[in-house]
Amino acid sequence: MAAIRTTRRPRQRTGTDDLTGWASQVMQAQDMKPARHHLELLRNLTDVAEGRCDRLMVLMPPGSAKSTYASQIFPAWWLQRFEHTNIIAAAHTADLASHFGRRVRNMLAEHGGETALARDNRSAHRFATEAGGEYFATGVQGPLTGRRADLAIIDDPIKRHGVADSATARQAIWDWYRSELLTRLKPNGRIVLVMTRWHEDDLGGRLLETQDGWRTLKLPAIATENDPLHRQPGEALWPEWQDLAALHRQRQSVGSRIWSAMYQQAPTPPTGTLFPINRIIVADTLPTNLSCCRAWDLAATEAGDGRDPDWTVGLKLGRDSDGKVYVLDIIRLRGGPNEVTQTIVATAQRDGRSVPIGLPQDPGQAGKQQIAWLTGLLAGYRVQASPESGSKLTRATPAAATAEAGNLILVRANWTDTLLDELRDFPHGNKDDQVDALSRAFSMLTTPNTRRLNLGFLAR
Repeated sequence: MAAIRTTRRPRQRTGTDDLTGWASQVMQAQDMKPARHHLELLRNLTDVAEGRCDRLMVLMPPGSAKSTYASQIFPAWWLQRFEHTNIIAAAHTADLASHFGRRVRNMLAEHGGETALARDNRSAHRFATEAGGEYFATGVQGPLTGRRADLAIIDDPIKRHGVADSATARQAIWDWYRSELLTRLKPNGRIVLVMTRWHEDDLGGRLLETQDGWRTLKLPAIATENDPLHRQPGEALWPEWQDLAALHRQRQSVGSRIWSAMYQQAPTPPTGTLFPINRIIVADTLPTNLSCCRAWDLAATEAGDGRDPDWTVGLKLGRDSDGKVYVLDIIRLRGGPNEVTQTIVATAQRDGRSVPIGLPQDPGQAGKQQIAWLTGLLAGYRVQASPESGSKLTRATPAAATAEAGNLILVRANWTDTLLDELRDFPHGNKDDQVDALSRAFSMLTTPNTRRLNLGFLAR
């Protein structure tokens, strides 16, 4: 692999060409020193700088100081050694990327010897050397147009589990990596990915599947077999910072799924809090002669101005003679009252008069008037309206039990992943509108002719 060519003027430095020695000097100024896993990380980063590795993936748990060495010390050292080169540094948010950039800039100014920063370009997210090199920080999925990189560093592209568990969000990060970041690399450009694993299908997981020449430094919080540091199984990664007792206490606090992914770098398929996602079937074909209904969960607030309102959801559910339940269609929108009303009527016309319609009735006179208005618009359709009773968790439990038995099937469609994400997060997710609609539809199909469903609402 070709090394990046450098043309440097002779000069005196307070630093060193050796990354490990330079890092030790920087940390010594803070009365600290690299631990053994930091030394292993520095050795691998040196291979990146020397051209022996052009794709390095660093997988370490939270609190292991991986960002200190890979996203702060390493790029600062790189720029004092290759001062005419360009670095793109990305993190899960632009704020975090700028935070790293500020640290790199200040570290370079303090420990970079004769490396001079351009006076007119010293912001935290973008600064340059007088030799023509540049450091540019951005959030993952941020704009990179017009930028080029000899070195790209991606540090923790995922911010939280809500993002990690979203198939849409994971795909967006993957698309950004392939179409934006990769196309910005110069010939012989290098990439360092520093992250904690969150999900089996996160960016690290997908890159491992590509078999695209990635070197992986995987260091779990508690050692397993074939540890890169030659630790014995069960040995802590950084006992001076967090010993085994503290790690075991952390494991009890965060739960098995988070521990396996974020601390051991071995994510497992998520199963959900209430809904067992691994038991839900996604199908391309469906049986005929299903008993069907469409249930709605209503909202009437448009998105905008920083708001994140609830969704109006219309979920169509079917049931076969064997008791298997099929999610057939989902309508999901954010709109005002008129748009919601028009959507409900148009959907009923498309479903046909044989499909009962379930509506939630808000308590009080206003709720009764709303239902009366909607049923008037739905003349000739079977409208089943009732107030919500019991907690969301209680209402969702029967559908979750059906999923546990392997009897909940989803049609493969553009809404399938969104529904799975919400089921996986329930009842702790940010949104539960689809779950509410599913609970109502499930009750309609499995408890017919009950007072709760108020079957007398046949508009005429």
